[in-house]
Amino acid sequence: MTAFNGLNMGMGSLPLLSNAVTRSISAENFTGEKGKAAMATEGTGAQAGRELGQGWKISPSVILPKGGTFTLADIAGPGAIQHIWMTTFPTNWRNLILRFYWDDEEAPSVEVPFGDFFCNGWCERTNVNSMPVAVNPAGGMNSYWLMPFRGRAKLTIENRASEDVVLYYQIDYTLTDVPEDAAYFHAQWNRSNPVKYKDVHTIVDGVRGKGHYVGTYLAWQVNNSGWWGEGELKFFMDGDKEFPTICGTGTEDYFGGAWNFEQPKGEYCAFSTPFLGLPQVLKPDGLYRSQTRFGMYRWHIMDPIRFEEDLKVTVQALGWRSEGRYLPQQDDIASVAYWYQAEPHATFRPLPDKDDLEVI
Repeated sequence: MTAFNGLNMGMGSLPLLSNAVTRSISAENFTGEKGKAAMATEGTGAQAGRELGQGWKISPSVILPKGGTFTLADIAGPGAIQHIWMTTFPTNWRNLILRFYWDDEEAPSVEVPFGDFFCNGWCERTNVNSMPVAVNPAGGMNSYWLMPFRGRAKLTIENRASEDVVLYYQIDYTLTDVPEDAAYFHAQWNRSNPVKYKDVHTIVDGVRGKGHYVGTYLAWQVNNSGWWGEGELKFFMDGDKEFPTICGTGTEDYFGGAWNFEQPKGEYCAFSTPFLGLPQVLKPDGLYRSQTRFGMYRWHIMDPIRFEEDLKVTVQALGWRSEGRYLPQQDDIASVAYWYQAEPHATFRPLPDKDDLEVI
């Protein structure tokens, strides 16, 4: 019988003992070493704790210098990251870039703006109540995506803002054996601003290797009046060219809703569930007015989309025009694709500059 390694956590595995070791990295223990937390004598809380001294919340956060990159964690494996908590002010959520590297790879497996990674792409605090991502009042960002690594895990955050940024964070991980068939976590951001007329927004393309797709987040600004979510999501895999293997029936259908997310009549109904949700609706006066913004997620945890060689995912921006005709819309759509795959992975295209990331 194979010994439990402490990775596949759930109610059923909670009673099981293992040889896994629990560690945590934060501004109070930058290395995660045993018995080395809360030892700081300098930090962002030093002035407040000047009468109390060492051990009294002396280093609860870090200052991210403008234009610089800060290493959040550098961990020798094998092991897995099991939980990440972070918070900072929303104004810079698109200016902070998260990058995760596994096993000394040169190109990151995760490269996503801070807010978008936690399903808050519009830089306005919105609570999320799902299994892998939870955002709690007021802007407590939590990730429960399991992120195994074998040799090394390196997590960084780049600050592209024009000022220094204060960040609070904690990364909880375990050191343990990682199964041979465990794949690596990946996430990539993309934006079409606007979507070209009669074109689609590409959520992810160029994925090479064997793996499974596990989630989609969309930050969608509608640039027309009227209903906007007739577009289909399509999954092209393993050599698909013109036509995909998987094609949905509409945008709100893919995210688990129906009939325009309209409940009661005349109102969008925000919702957040373990696997799918529309937690964010930012709208001007009126239901179907231009410039309404939405945040939506869909987690393929119980239904991962498996691919053997390659993957491409797209979504149409599709509404209605006169005489009962579809209208290909030119909306502002930003997305995050989440997936696991065997390494090596194809290098991501470079992120756009600060102005093209900006929420206006």
